[in-house]
Amino acid sequence: MNSRVADQAKGVIRERIWTLLEHRKAAPSGVHGSIPAFYGAQAAADRLAELPAWKDARVVKAVPDKAQFPARVRALAEGKLVYMAVPRLAAAQPFYLLDPETLTVPVTEAATSKVAAAIAPNIGVSEMRPVDLIVCGSVAVNHHGVRLGKGAGYSDIEFALLQEAGLIGSDTTIVTTVHSLQVMDEELPETDHDFSVDLIVTPNEIIECGPPRRPLGLVWEHLEQEKIESIPLLKERRSSPSDR
Repeated sequence: MNSRVADQAKGVIRERIWTLLEHRKAAPSGVHGSIPAFYGAQAAADRLAELPAWKDARVVKAVPDKAQFPARVRALAEGKLVYMAVPRLAAAQPFYLLDPETLTVPVTEAATSKVAAAIAPNIGVSEMRPVDLIVCGSVAVNHHGVRLGKGAGYSDIEFALLQEAGLIGSDTTIVTTVHSLQVMDEELPETDHDFSVDLIVTPNEIIECGPPRRPLGLVWEHLEQEKIESIPLLKERRSSPSDR
């Protein structure tokens, strides 16, 4: 699908889901423009922790959104290494390293984006270990694993950077935790830079999806100049012909 057309279609669906969650009181008011902090996030994290993919994972890459806070807490409490992206990837070393063996605060504090920014060392892609499990947030997702984020595109860029670095592959499980109202039966628009998920976890069920979409790396033509200039790592790499 044409990127501009897809973006417009995605925007309409996001607004519908945000409004539905508020109307059904499945999330706090004010979720528009965000990954919804849905009610039942703890139950979804508990259900996620029952999965073999979770139990086997030693290294987890998780988004910093409130909806996935319980999953980050659980990962750290179970001794898993957690990577979180710096907001908007706005640092030359764009990931936080949360190592439960070296934390100086309780895991319930370390798992918050604010405290992580204060205590966790920043690292670059070259310093990261291969990732076993990715926990991402979504505004909407369908049974095929096609997901919509909040529209900023940072999760897709993070995924592409890890993919290019060989830190994730076909054996890396990708999961999203959402409210059941965020799970849709209809087709969702996709573009070449979008990744999809292997598993959807709600407070009530686990949904196995079809073969996931795994972009091989950055799709430079989908990145606006302003976005490139705002992300130090992309700005640095833009001059390399091999990255185009």
